[in-house]
Amino acid sequence: MPLVDSFLRVVVDQRASDLHLHAGKPPIVRLDGDLVALPFRSLTTRDAQRFVTEVLDEGQRATFQRDQQVDFIHEIAGVGRFRANAFVQHDGVSAVFRAIADRLPTIDELNLPESVRELTRLANGLVLVTGPTGSGKTTTLAAMLHEMNMNSERHIITLEDPVEFVHEPLASVVTQRQVGHDVASFSEGLRSAMRESPDVLMVGELRDYESVSLALHAAETGVLVLGTLHTRSAAKAIDRVIDVMPEESRDQARGVLSVLLRGVVAQALCKRASGSGRVAALEILLHNYAVANLIRENKVHQVESYLRTASNEGGGMQSLDQALFRYVRDGIVARDEALRVARSPEHLAEQIGGLPVEE
Repeated sequence: MPLVDSFLRVVVDQRASDLHLHAGKPPIVRLDGDLVALPFRSLTTRDAQRFVTEVLDEGQRATFQRDQQVDFIHEIAGVGRFRANAFVQHDGVSAVFRAIADRLPTIDELNLPESVRELTRLANGLVLVTGPTGSGKTTTLAAMLHEMNMNSERHIITLEDPVEFVHEPLASVVTQRQVGHDVASFSEGLRSAMRESPDVLMVGELRDYESVSLALHAAETGVLVLGTLHTRSAAKAIDRVIDVMPEESRDQARGVLSVLLRGVVAQALCKRASGSGRVAALEILLHNYAVANLIRENKVHQVESYLRTASNEGGGMQSLDQALFRYVRDGIVARDEALRVARSPEHLAEQIGGLPVEE
């Protein structure tokens, strides 16, 4: 048994999210967002290298030697699967292993708003799921794809790096491809997918001009495209898509995006007030005439203030602060934690009956 497996068992037993291995430090787990050192000696440079290299196959070792980093999936039978990134830093080899749930999450289990379910019923267009690293984007996307797979007859293609949640075909046909293993790049996978009669296309990351432009083209042809970005808000996600375009093409991109964008889900993880686990707070922006006009007229900076108004009018939209207010009201998230995550802590503090946050 690989030595790292004993620590990964602790991750699963403690319901932690990550295992960090760094030379000069003991193994560290992330528990409810906090880093906690395990009661083990500090790893030597040799320890860290051995823990990592013994779980890599021959091809992954070659990639690691060439690129000084590698993404891979490690599986322990009867325990779980882990998404891992091994890399070289000044102290030697390090790695982070992230636990993947042993079963597919559902929209109901994650307590996602009904408007997220409605996004899975769309026939075409672009849906963005965004948030900082570790905010649960992959889990939300997995729940959305699982919803489609259970309730519609479609061809779902995913492009991931690496494949995390495995979707067995239910009502739909599901094709999952791993970048670097089944296909050379996201861009190559997108080009190939358009020849494979997709109804739904999930792109693990929209990271550059080529992948964004190909995703927009797929949406224009009548495919429902879901993609992730590493931004903290719906407005920043829209800006990111436009900013990757050449400057001379941005006006055209705004026009295209104003028509194709169906929704943006921006999320942040909060500690539960109970002290056990975390919950995602979601900002949800949906397509309508006003949103399309803000994009087309280059007024994306007004999206956040528009969301504050629209979230009070029903229709499925909500600002992040409104989601946090509801969590505090219902006792799910503590006041201080909500203010830590909020877009406008002062305004939220007033809403929940407290004083404005002091700087």
